[in-house]
Amino acid sequence: MKTRTAFLYPLIAIVLWSGNVIVSRMSAHAIGPEAITFYRLLLAVLLMSTLVAAPAWRNRAVIWPHLGQFAILGFLAMCLFQALSYLAAETTTAANMAIFTALTPLLTVGLSVVLLKEPPTVGVVGGGVLALAGLIYLVSGGDPLALVHNGVRLGDLLMLLAALVYALYGVLLKRWSLPVSGWQSTYMQALCALVIMFPAFLATPPAGRALNAQTLPLIVYAGGLASVILPFFWVRGVQLLGPNRCAAFMNLLPVLTAAGAMALLGEPVRYWHVIGGGAAIAGVICAGLFPRPLRYRGMDAALRTSGS
Repeated sequence: MKTRTAFLYPLIAIVLWSGNVIVSRMSAHAIGPEAITFYRLLLAVLLMSTLVAAPAWRNRAVIWPHLGQFAILGFLAMCLFQALSYLAAETTTAANMAIFTALTPLLTVGLSVVLLKEPPTVGVVGGGVLALAGLIYLVSGGDPLALVHNGVRLGDLLMLLAALVYALYGVLLKRWSLPVSGWQSTYMQALCALVIMFPAFLATPPAGRALNAQTLPLIVYAGGLASVILPFFWVRGVQLLGPNRCAAFMNLLPVLTAAGAMALLGEPVRYWHVIGGGAAIAGVICAGLFPRPLRYRGMDAALRTSGS
């Protein structure tokens, strides 16, 4: 019974995440991407300060030497990823955004091969090929040859870049293994990100940072539910179930987002979303199902050489 209850934590986190994708679409033409990124960070910092500020201050001797790393992590995950997502929302659908975001675990493993010199696995190589084929089918609207004539939508390219940025964040988080609790780490990243975003916020035209009845609910969701409540449920799920079992819930993100987009935004689900998105998610699943290292003659020597 306790195990079944534990599965609610990552499930609720993914439900909130899918809602955040829809909020991104809603905000696309209502508020500037720099402004909503800044506002959500400000709200998140204010909320977390009530519980985390005092422990973080007491732990400042440990935190201070790693301030640069917190700044880099905060910039990647809370500034660049979010701003790219809001920009992408202007020219792509919520379903596409969710599918690209769900690729993050696969991209993280792929970057780990390059940056951490971890050996590639059968699942990563095979899943990567399958995911790439699915993405090509998805962004081409079911006609890959159309990409030659029409190219790729800017929003899809921005979401791919955003997913790569978040994957890099995951790799650096693993590599640095900062000696603070998860909440203190998140809090420090948010503080640094808030400072980084402030000049961009000031540079946003007044019309693009207006607070009104349309933008305030979006900011509350993004800064409260998505930036504070969501991480709580996700971290708790990882503690109870482990990172691998929680990562599997990422595969639900496109499904839940597509359902929400149909109900709230009137976005239709086309056959290329199902086929292309399904192939992309299958690629992510393959990466987890086939962890056997991919070996070939001379590979070990090549890895040792590149790591030296």
